Amino acid sequence: MRRSAKQVYRLSGRAAMYSPGAPSLGHEIERRFWQQIATGITSEKAAEAVGASQAVGSRWFHYHGGMPLFMSKPISGRYLSFAEREEIVLLSVQGLGVREIARRIRRSASTVSRELTRNAATRGGSLEYRASVAQWKAERFAKRPKPAKLATNARLRQYVQERLEGKVHDADGHEIAGPKQAPFKGRNKPHRGERRWVKGWSPEQIANRLQVYFPDDESMRISHEAIYQALYIQGRGVLKRELVGCLRTGRALRVPRARARAKAWAHVSEEVMISSRPAEAEDRAVPGHWEGDLLIGLNRSAIGTLVERSSRFTMLVHLPCEKGYGLIPRTKNGPALAGYGAVTMANALKKTVVDLPAHLWRSLTWDRGKELSDHARFTIESGVKVFFADPHSPWQRGTNENTNGLLRQYFPKGTDLSRWSAREIQAVANTLNSRPRKTLGWKTPAEASHGYLKSVQQSDVATTG
Repeated sequence: MRRSAKQVYRLSGRAAMYSPGAPSLGHEIERRFWQQIATGITSEKAAEAVGASQAVGSRWFHYHGGMPLFMSKPISGRYLSFAEREEIVLLSVQGLGVREIARRIRRSASTVSRELTRNAATRGGSLEYRASVAQWKAERFAKRPKPAKLATNARLRQYVQERLEGKVHDADGHEIAGPKQAPFKGRNKPHRGERRWVKGWSPEQIANRLQVYFPDDESMRISHEAIYQALYIQGRGVLKRELVGCLRTGRALRVPRARARAKAWAHVSEEVMISSRPAEAEDRAVPGHWEGDLLIGLNRSAIGTLVERSSRFTMLVHLPCEKGYGLIPRTKNGPALAGYGAVTMANALKKTVVDLPAHLWRSLTWDRGKELSDHARFTIESGVKVFFADPHSPWQRGTNENTNGLLRQYFPKGTDLSRWSAREIQAVANTLNSRPRKTLGWKTPAEASHGYLKSVQQSDVATTG
């Protein structure tokens, strides 16, 4: 029997509410989700850690614009938790009284009595207590929505919008249209795409400039953080969401602080830093120490370059795209189908290593690129130790950088490198190895490398004899 609104109010002390539908995950799980986000992990991994689906985690992250606000703080102990509400259900089913239930969950009897009445389900015509419904009701009534300052002050809102998306003018005051921008789709700034020309003041510039323009008007004050919240959080609904494209970064979601501070080169440990490289590699006296890098082209195409420090002998690594590249839609955290993914790169280097004698492969120095993040497996399977240069220090791999400059004569920037076969890039490597080099006394790298191999063979024969 369905009761009227007045009867429901007399029964529970609260007005009738619409059906909550399927039980929600609750704010407690969402709070734990934001606590995981604060450690710097992705929304997918954070959702998995708290027992939610990846879709739910992405929805939480996008709805709040990457800004958890109060959700990252633990809830006060004065409020009943979902676990306590489940305990109340189990104890009440056993027929225990309110005071006994309160004693067992260590709460006051009035708290339990009020909970069983105010947050009980009433759709069946009686007070039937369910933990999921009670949690939903408690969270709904705990909301205390406060209108944002930009929502109540139209003059302030207009000022902020004009400084964000205002038109660009020349010295004479004439408007400059600039390029057209693609429609906003809730994603980050378009990759290598046109962006609308706007004034583009930062929220901090806007907030501080208000004090200059309106020194005596206290109503024209707002913090830069409030502007960011109005832009990124969908629930605020104050500023248009597409105005994030007017910020310098054009970022549609705010990056959590821990994620922004996370190590960009997590695959580089102290043991594989260039400072740990053998001293013999520095003076180039002993061959077998190599430097490596990538030549990057259009459409995620690349060619691996390897140069031996002593003889300047060059080897080029063919990096074709994996099967399905360009056909299978790109998926977040999916397999790397480009030719220089970590696994593909390590396998290609391993094939290159077996083509030369073992004493010509002692170490490999690479830049900080993530394409060699699988270096540990490569070292185990090939026996070649990998070292990484310091950040922003190309001179530590000067031989490789110089060789890459020579290779740009054959593979210019802005061209598609995937069109060249392994045979064709090998021909370019042979060309470089046949050029006389001043640093080698006008010998060619091929001659210098051959001379070293010949001396090693002669020493082996002498030792055997």
